Amino acid sequence: MFSSRTSWHLKPNRFARALDAHRRSGKQLLDLTASNPTTCGFLYPKYAILDGLADVRALEYKPESKGLAEAREAVAQYYAEKQSLFGALERMDAERIVLTSGTSEAYNHVFRLMCEPADEVLVPAPSYPLLEFLGGLADVRLVPYPLLYDETWRIDLRGLRAALTPRSRCIVVVHPNNPTGSLVKPREAQELMQICEEKKLAIVADEVFLGYSDDADAAPSFAVAKGALTFTLSGLSKISALPQMKLAWIAVSGPEEQTRAAIERLEIIADTFLSPSTPVQLATGKFLAVRSEMQGQLKQRIAENLSLLDHELRGMRGVTRLRREGGWYAVLHAPARDSDESLAVELLERFSVLVHPGSFFDFAQEGFLVLSLIAPVEDFHEGVRRMGGFFRA
Repeated sequence: MFSSRTSWHLKPNRFARALDAHRRSGKQLLDLTASNPTTCGFLYPKYAILDGLADVRALEYKPESKGLAEAREAVAQYYAEKQSLFGALERMDAERIVLTSGTSEAYNHVFRLMCEPADEVLVPAPSYPLLEFLGGLADVRLVPYPLLYDETWRIDLRGLRAALTPRSRCIVVVHPNNPTGSLVKPREAQELMQICEEKKLAIVADEVFLGYSDDADAAPSFAVAKGALTFTLSGLSKISALPQMKLAWIAVSGPEEQTRAAIERLEIIADTFLSPSTPVQLATGKFLAVRSEMQGQLKQRIAENLSLLDHELRGMRGVTRLRREGGWYAVLHAPARDSDESLAVELLERFSVLVHPGSFFDFAQEGFLVLSLIAPVEDFHEGVRRMGGFFRA
């Protein structure tokens, strides 16, 4: 009765069953996976945000396939303040920006634009599991390429080249990566661009966490790339810590002829859905204006939790934190007593501490745990303190 693209394995795994049982028990849960900024105790400039939604023009519906011009201009201005991975950053043309209701929709638009059914998209591993579902729903096959760790993360460019086939259509980069926090280095970006030029592939650059680089000067954007067709994705969810406002975008760059053709086709795809709401589009400029205040709070939280974590790690036998360069997450490598799922379940059942097992993010080996660095400080501190007791036992 149902399509094969929805033939997911729906039976809860051991980790999900343990979490459900813990929640039903009524015991306190120290959630070190909390990553919804609206529920993590940050102070929002509520009047500025609500004022943005009070525009009387929102009472009139004027559909624009790529999105309202003033919203796209606000996004173009956001990029005017960014550096480029490829030299001087030219001004982003608002006509090359397409608004969507979220980056998930943006991925779907790009996959539908670039791929026939069963074509292949290369994605980093480790990375966020949502990509697997997005690929399946767009009828494309996701092919992982490895990120390697040796004191720092890097793209295995040889492994990436080996993963290419005649069905390859796009290479996805997540910059910074979720969960590793690794940034694409300029040299890697240049080689990726060369590969895509040679093979006539597109780059899909997911930059939702770009505002949370540890070193702002080290986090230039893929936007306004020249060599290969490039789709740069981002949105309000992370940039302004406003996931409930549901607005994201695709910024298209690359060779003039390819870019023009991509925009023409994306405009029709977007016109088919017309999904971003008028009130949010009208408020985009004001929502982007609060990003400095919100990012400042989140960065402070990240730094504080990271300091607490590193202090506790000094007493944990064999547990190390992998180097990160940005994002909201920390990756720990622990002695592999069993699978990382078993490790996470034991922490949950014995200590009421919730962390993500590395297998959730497609780590190649066992023994990895992932923690959110924006979790409330008191919960985070108590949680890592209990982890310390677990790994000292």
